[in-house]
Amino acid sequence: MVKSTTLSKSPASFEDALKELESIVQSMEGSELALEASLAAYRRGTELLKFCQDRLTTAEQQVRVLDGERLSNLPTDAAD
Repeated sequence: MVKSTTLSKSPASFEDALKELESIVQSMEGSELALEASLAAYRRGTELLKFCQDRLTTAEQQVRVLDGERLSNLPTDAAD
């Protein structure tokens, strides 16, 4: 269940946010939460999703800068 004190707490990292988001999804799928708890979980989940999306966008921008504004496929280890 999502605690109300958690709602305003920003995750320390992308990995922490993803772990908490996965926990919320499992909680919502696996139990019958009261309406208020479900709304709080959904609200927190959307906050975490936005946090993760922002972090991924920032990482993509950094990769573009490092790669000269072009994204390319990474080479595979498979031999031809």
